[in-house]
Amino acid sequence: MAKYIKIYPENPDFIRVSEAVDILRNGGLVIYPTDTVYGLGAALSKPRAIERLAQIKGIKPEKARFTLLFHSLSQMSDFTKQIDTPTFKIIKRGTPGPYTFVLPASHRLPKLFQKRKTIGFRIPDHPVIREMLKELGEPIVNISIRDEDDLVEYTTDPELIYEKWHKRVDAVVDGGILEKTPSTVIDLSGDEPEILREGKGDPDIIG
Repeated sequence: MAKYIKIYPENPDFIRVSEAVDILRNGGLVIYPTDTVYGLGAALSKPRAIERLAQIKGIKPEKARFTLLFHSLSQMSDFTKQIDTPTFKIIKRGTPGPYTFVLPASHRLPKLFQKRKTIGFRIPDHPVIREMLKELGEPIVNISIRDEDDLVEYTTDPELIYEKWHKRVDAVVDGGILEKTPSTVIDLSGDEPEILREGKGDPDIIG
């Protein structure tokens, strides 16, 4: 059964953050708050955990549309191919924040991702997940927690999430009730920026 870890966003407790991070380091799956909806993730260096994520999505790992969560721009730049100045300016305007940027993937990504030319990158603006990413020291492979109800789409109450997910994951981090709006997805891998999904973030950041 999954651990239930309450972490207050106003002042994230280091011991509880470390508890969640240790589970990721040991190859576990953790549900956590972001600045949009709740996410479920695994440490990038744990292929078996990533395979479990893919099983949850019902798809092969190499075909799953995962997003990578980062703590900082410098960390993110290690896993993308070199980007031009206009693209960097857009990313800088939107980070940290409710945006997912689709960018060319570099060869530094694990073997599971080597066949992908692009991947989603995100630096969320939520104290809990930011502290977790900082302590972990590596990206988190992320999917959003969706609801089985098509009308609701996203579950935002961590207690309800725990009820539904406690047998499938290793920990649920309660960071409070969140909004129902996902991130804005912007494709920056082509010649011109393209909005793939309008969400919480303002699409006008592309200029």
